[in-house]
Amino acid sequence: MGRSRRTLPEELLLLALDPTTGTTAQPQSLDLGLAGAQLVELALAGRIAPDGDRIAVVVPRPTGDPTLDCALELLRRRGAPVRAVHWIGGPRLGLRQTYLSHLERCGMVHAVAGQMCGVLPTTRYQATDTEISREIRARLDSAIRTGVPPDPRTAALAALAHAVGLGKHLYPGNEGRSSRSRLRDLIRHDPMGGLVAHAVMDVQNGAAAQPRRSSAPAARQAPAGGRGAPEPARGVPAQPHRGSMARAVAH
Repeated sequence: MGRSRRTLPEELLLLALDPTTGTTAQPQSLDLGLAGAQLVELALAGRIAPDGDRIAVVVPRPTGDPTLDCALELLRRRGAPVRAVHWIGGPRLGLRQTYLSHLERCGMVHAVAGQMCGVLPTTRYQATDTEISREIRARLDSAIRTGVPPDPRTAALAALAHAVGLGKHLYPGNEGRSSRSRLRDLIRHDPMGGLVAHAVMDVQNGAAAQPRRSSAPAARQAPAGGRGAPEPARGVPAQPHRGSMARAVAH
């Protein structure tokens, strides 16, 4: 994949970056959105495809983007299609920092050192080329205001922005209510973007931990008065504990 085009994770992160404070809006859900944006980018590159609510690798050939190729290889190693909600809900430690560092290397943001509570070192990120962020925002604004169906990339970006809760960041207040509603409606214009966006919202709502319904009778009954144990996310390792950090990234 050539580097002339920004990837969806990069664009989503630039949308979330506050130009005044250097922090990212919706930091917790943004991590989920970045994992979902990788899936959409891989689908646009023809490497994966939806299989119901699952993601299947169809062409394992690398894209040339190291971060995307890491995700592609992990999907390939699964051997079988994986539920989008389980993939997005898995641990993605450091993904946001990986993309922030990449944007810094590309000259699109620069790091500003600071301190939290006067003690803990922090790093904030300021956009160095606001024209790029304005161009990304203009694509969303055009899709919202004109009502013309957007291209799949813009539709997926809108779906992800809505899923991670960027609507109130991009279109705040009562005056932005109709724009937020239109942003949500754009989710229907790209099937893969819609699948991933719904998976991001399901993870936030705790749906990733719920057991799948099956028409077959259960082998064991749940105890009376209690609930059955939820189905684990197969193949997804447990979330490791975070250790102490020498430097914190400001959210």
